[in-house]
Amino acid sequence: MTIIATAATESRYQQLLDRFSPVFAKIAEGSREREQNRILPFEQVKWLKDSGFTTLRVPKSHGGSPISHEHLFRLLIELAAADSNIAHLLRSHFSFVETISLQPADFQARWFPKVLQGQIFGNAATERGGNALGTTNTKLVQTADGWLLRGEKYYTTGSIFADWVVVMATTEGVEGRQYAIVDRQAQGVQILDDWDGFGQPLTGTGTAIFSDVLVDPHNIIQRKVASTLEPAFFQLCLLSVLVGIGKGARNEAANIVSTRTRTFNTGSGALFKDDPQIQELVGRLAANVFAAESIVVTAARELDAALDPDLALDPDAAYLRAELAVQQAHVATPKLILDATSELFDVTGASAVSTSKSLDRFWRNARTVATHNPVAFKARSVGDYFINGTVPTGLNSIGEAKAGN
Repeated sequence: MTIIATAATESRYQQLLDRFSPVFAKIAEGSREREQNRILPFEQVKWLKDSGFTTLRVPKSHGGSPISHEHLFRLLIELAAADSNIAHLLRSHFSFVETISLQPADFQARWFPKVLQGQIFGNAATERGGNALGTTNTKLVQTADGWLLRGEKYYTTGSIFADWVVVMATTEGVEGRQYAIVDRQAQGVQILDDWDGFGQPLTGTGTAIFSDVLVDPHNIIQRKVASTLEPAFFQLCLLSVLVGIGKGARNEAANIVSTRTRTFNTGSGALFKDDPQIQELVGRLAANVFAAESIVVTAARELDAALDPDLALDPDAAYLRAELAVQQAHVATPKLILDATSELFDVTGASAVSTSKSLDRFWRNARTVATHNPVAFKARSVGDYFINGTVPTGLNSIGEAKAGN
């Protein structure tokens, strides 16, 4: 069953949008220039912190004013339309806020106040290579001086902007993996802006080095990989960024067409804004974005349904409801947005490829986000569920495959 938004929830969302739209608009003003000149958005992240945006999922019991998954992801879409880099770099922060909720009361009592103070959490989970699937080369080592963190990570999205970095590690003699939460400014922590991807260049998705970083034992928690909504939440953040990129491309297409005066003798001779064929192109682009947003918002409602106390789903049923919804959204959404960001160039002429316009940033950024989790694996997983009833597995590890697999 899909939860349909009521008038009351829509009114609440409009209040949130009215609150944050001025901040999003301010962020949008310099987004193209920042990408062209590789200016990391430290100032813009501070605007969001000062506005209270980063606190939106803190429970009421800990002093927060929490919003639904649906409303959070809709706001992330709007933020991504303003600047997809900033929405993306907050993925790790919002995901860790969800993780805090899964921990014991004393852990929550320590960390939720930090979120309310505006502190940001970054991510250091993935390594470039050499680690076996399900393990890490980054280690927690117990010494006479205490627990030390040693290792190197890559794809550390958001960590360069963060107050705290949530590091995936393994410990000798301890099954599974652990999260070590370390102060961004602690001795031995080095965060580099060396991300070389052709898209999402301002997310701080580069190298993090941890050289004998002292870790408070209270800041080490066991990584949970089963029957939680964490994988679904993490992936839905990416899909929200994708949809926001599509919205940005749609807005750019409409602006280009509405102001263009040049035309072609092979067309109708009318201004582009009055040409039925150009109107159709923009309409198709907009419809793709609308479809993608509808899919992502529906999946977000399924996360809310999974945790609805009135439905009282057990952890396994809640996990299935959320994970299956997000995996289906993951299969359908990328192509819709990649088509839209490519079709942006069909509504104008050769001037669209001028580097001064940076219209390619929409496709590059969308293509980059879409590579994070192969669609083929999600499509197979969804098919296996509907054919054989196999419960989908959420993404929780990247590493070297075993020989012979």
